[in-house]
Amino acid sequence: MLTRLGFPRVGEHRRFVTAIVADTVGSGLFMPITLLYFLAMTDLTLVQVGSALSISALLTMPGAFVIGSLVDRFGPRRMMLAGNLLQAAGMVAYLWADSLLAVALWTALLNLGRQSFWGSFGNVVTAISAPGERELWFGFLQAVRNLGYSVGGVLAGVALQVGTDTAFRSVVVANVATFVVAFVLLLDVPDHRVARDDDAPVEGWGVVLRDRPYLRLVLGQFGFVAGMMVLNFALPVYVAENIDLPGWVVGAIFTLNTALVGLGQGLVVRRMTGQVRARMMGLAQVVFVASYAMFVVAGWLPVWLAVVVMLVAAAVYTGGELVGSPVFSATAAEAAPDHLRGRYLGLFQLSWGIGGAVTPVAYTWLLDRGETTLWWVLAVLALAGAAYLQTLPKVLPAAGLRVTHRVPQAEPSADDASA
Repeated sequence: MLTRLGFPRVGEHRRFVTAIVADTVGSGLFMPITLLYFLAMTDLTLVQVGSALSISALLTMPGAFVIGSLVDRFGPRRMMLAGNLLQAAGMVAYLWADSLLAVALWTALLNLGRQSFWGSFGNVVTAISAPGERELWFGFLQAVRNLGYSVGGVLAGVALQVGTDTAFRSVVVANVATFVVAFVLLLDVPDHRVARDDDAPVEGWGVVLRDRPYLRLVLGQFGFVAGMMVLNFALPVYVAENIDLPGWVVGAIFTLNTALVGLGQGLVVRRMTGQVRARMMGLAQVVFVASYAMFVVAGWLPVWLAVVVMLVAAAVYTGGELVGSPVFSATAAEAAPDHLRGRYLGLFQLSWGIGGAVTPVAYTWLLDRGETTLWWVLAVLALAGAAYLQTLPKVLPAAGLRVTHRVPQAEPSADDASA
């Protein structure tokens, strides 16, 4: 079944894959209602909640540099375990967070855990996959994550419909439980730390930060990151508050997105096979723009028709995610040297940290300026990013490679040929 969907054989990596599922079920349960949770459980305004989330992200951005070094030193598995514990602790504290400062501080702890977990994730994926199948594995695990998110999204929609304090607290407790389950599963996952030659010169962040082509990849990803943040920080508020659609639509959009990624990611990677990576990066952002236009149109329609258009637009939006996510991840992983991959992918992950810092307050502020302002700003950013990425292959060879979904076959030796 997995191979028909364009996915690899899991085999010995089953516990790692299951841990990812467990982690993302809980995250999928809480992420769609993050802003709405604090609006319901505290006296904070929408802009205050957005500010608290942005402050927490700013506080933890330097953590990407520390975590990258720790991954290279101690191995990605240990850092993933630490990440699970930190996320569980931060989520428990949400039960008592009732002020802007408390929300900011406990979210900072949660963000550090998330940085540790996902900053190590790419190192493990690169270690368990061979060159030529990186898009396949990153796409597969993206699909697995989204199937987990879809299960959580269904439960999130139920919590929104119930709308009681108990329902919101139950979401938090369930998320904590999934972090604990993921921690237990990861205990038996092999450590994929890269052995270092003792005679090799000591290298650190200076090498990474002087790698201008890689820095251009990180910069070029910002438009894509901004688009990916829409699902969590813009659509819930836009749907429920700005255009006043029923609360269940938020959960439906999130579930639709995750289900489509879960079932379609492998097929899209197959479809992209042979295409230049940089072109696919740009195409992803153009698809985002098409969905933004549809979100705008939905705000002008009667409720029943707006619901239909929003769901179709969510499917289009998902297309951008399906195209961009595995290609960006594979390019970032393959452009990094093995012994410094923790630092390189930590820098790459920093773009997500900056996105998490800027987008909550930026999106809530823009949504407060009118129904369409946010979408026009995002459209301009996406189109500029798509154009910029087309220059990347000139300086970063990994961006100019073509998408593959299988391990290259070894060429026959001279002896084989003569036989």
